[in-house]
Order: sequence, then C-alpha cells, then structure tokens
Amino acid sequence: MEYNIYTIRKLISYNRIEWSGHILKKMQQRNIKIKDVLKTIENGRIIEDYEYDKPFPSCLILGFSDDKGLHVVCSVGQDVGGLDYVCMITAYYPCKNKWHEDLETRRKY
Repeated sequence: MEYNIYTIRKLISYNRIEWSGHILKKMQQRNIKIKDVLKTIENGRIIEDYEYDKPFPSCLILGFSDDKGLHVVCSVGQDVGGLDYVCMITAYYPCKNKWHEDLETRRKY
C-alpha cells in the first residue's frame, strides 16, 4: 500500500491506530507520552522510507513535541477486513551522536 504523511494523519484522525507492545515499552522507558507521538506526526514529515520492511513498508517521521525533536517509526497496513490502519513501531529522541543538528541527517562514521 502506498502512503504519505497525509494518509497517516487521516488514519490517526479516524483512530485507526495499532500500538505495538514494543513502542509502548520503549515509550515508557524513554518517558514519551502518546500525545507526544501523535503531535510529532501531526506536525512532522517523513524523512526516511523503509520500503522493504515486513510485514508492511514503514517510515521514519521527524516532528516536534514541546519543542523537542522526536522520531517515530510507523507503517500503514491492512487488517483482516481490508481496512487500513497505522501501526506504531517505535519512538525515540534522536541521539546527537547519530544525528546531525537538523535531526534528519544521519552522521556517517
């Protein structure tokens, strides 16, 4: 399925969201709230696509919540009824050792 940031936002507005156990665990460890993830997607943009991810292609979104840059990885999939939904995969604050100041360019080592 092809998607873009607008598709993701639309599905979220319809509450078509699946929160993986992984993201919920990582959010708790990193003190990231659900509202932070949703706000990041609301004002963010896709900075990387992972078209070969399984079971569905995913993407990395950079956005901001409370003036802090946040990365969210999610995918758009279909349930058994054929309805689209957003699967939240992980969320983290970008590490300055791995990302340039723009928070969208990976450092090369």
